Amino acid sequence: MANNAFSSKVGLIMAAAGSAVGLGNIWKFPYVAGENGGGAFLLVYLACVVALGLPMVATEFLIGQRSRHSAFGAFRQLNGNNRWQWLSWMCLTTSVLIMGFYFVVTGWCFNYLAEAVVNTFHAMSTDQLTAHFNGFIHSDLRMMLFSLVPIVLTAAVLWFDVNKGIEQLSKILMPLLLVMMILMVIRVLMLDNSMQGLRFFFHPDFSKITPNVILEAMGQCFFSLSIGMGALITYGAYMPPKQRVVYTSVQVAVLDTLVAVLAGVIIFPAVFSFGFNPEEGPKLAFIVLPAILEQMSLPWFSSVLFFSLLCIAALTSTISLMEVSVAYMVEVSEHWAKKNPRIKPLNRHKSVLLVAVVTIAITSLCVLSMTDAREWLSFGGHNLFDLLDDITSCYLMPLGALGMSIFVAWKMPLEGENGLTQNAKGLHRWVCIIYQQMIRWIIPIVIVVIFLYGLDIL
Repeated sequence: MANNAFSSKVGLIMAAAGSAVGLGNIWKFPYVAGENGGGAFLLVYLACVVALGLPMVATEFLIGQRSRHSAFGAFRQLNGNNRWQWLSWMCLTTSVLIMGFYFVVTGWCFNYLAEAVVNTFHAMSTDQLTAHFNGFIHSDLRMMLFSLVPIVLTAAVLWFDVNKGIEQLSKILMPLLLVMMILMVIRVLMLDNSMQGLRFFFHPDFSKITPNVILEAMGQCFFSLSIGMGALITYGAYMPPKQRVVYTSVQVAVLDTLVAVLAGVIIFPAVFSFGFNPEEGPKLAFIVLPAILEQMSLPWFSSVLFFSLLCIAALTSTISLMEVSVAYMVEVSEHWAKKNPRIKPLNRHKSVLLVAVVTIAITSLCVLSMTDAREWLSFGGHNLFDLLDDITSCYLMPLGALGMSIFVAWKMPLEGENGLTQNAKGLHRWVCIIYQQMIRWIIPIVIVVIFLYGLDIL
């Protein structure tokens, strides 16, 4: 990993924020907030980001920075043995499975961007848009083609070294994303009744804060910040040794949360202005929003702008997801080449090709599971697409985060040269003490609660 590193602090922050910012912010966050009380959910979500998300972002960065390895070598390097190697396999498995269904949704975004460009949604009613969306997700060939587009684009970025590929593109995409979102915010705030949507989003009804809302907010926080899948460990390994983990973590968490809040400011005023229900769920972005955008002035421009937002946000996350596997494959091959001279290590290019092929295979199976072939790709009443989403969100990500918090709290020194205290010079000591207690006790307990909730035990 020594040959790969971010060349600037800005590049690292943009790339790491891009890893966190994705469809979870612009597509998933608004509909989950809409289903869970708007302002009530936002309040709980912000508390979760500060109390849970921020410490876990710092934890993953710290693992990567101190080990100078991807998830494969990080735990062995820091612990001196293979007892925690199961965490590295969990990170790889989680990232690969997430790519399987995430690229499908990213393909939806690229398809809808192409259709927005050719003005497909003009004069369509909500019922027609619903039929159009259902027809698309059951069209295996079209879905596969549009899922292939982001896979190829992501692999093309990763073909180059980190500072020439990920860093340079992140410096372009993240500022572009923020500018486009601000333009959308200005546009929707000019609509009639937009203030009603803002009141729904920013005025909490405390009676709607239930255990279910709290647990949904915790899960969304982990998903949005890319916690528990090894992406931030990998980016931490590319972090300059002297860069402050705490400050970087705060900047990444703030940028990620800002994008989620801006997405809510875009969605809810538009939803309320045209009389739609904010509790529309996952179809909000692909059925309700096209209907709303077609009723706005400059509908073509508004539609192209919104779906461009979704595509850019999706790509910033797919890049980090695939980079986890690419870095992992490079380190695995180097590890075995040292043990057996006859084995040739994989270079970055070969690793990118290998990961891309595996991703295409899993993504294709997810696409087929949503079409007429879904019977042989159905497990326990869930198609493969939904199953991978459930397994990663409810089980693998919480377990990965639990393992990392325990590892850093009990197996990594928090004092001395490799500890957080050394890294956090300039901060009050009580910040380090709070962090230590959070990852030792509070966060593991909370993650166990989330896990039990995912198992329907709670």
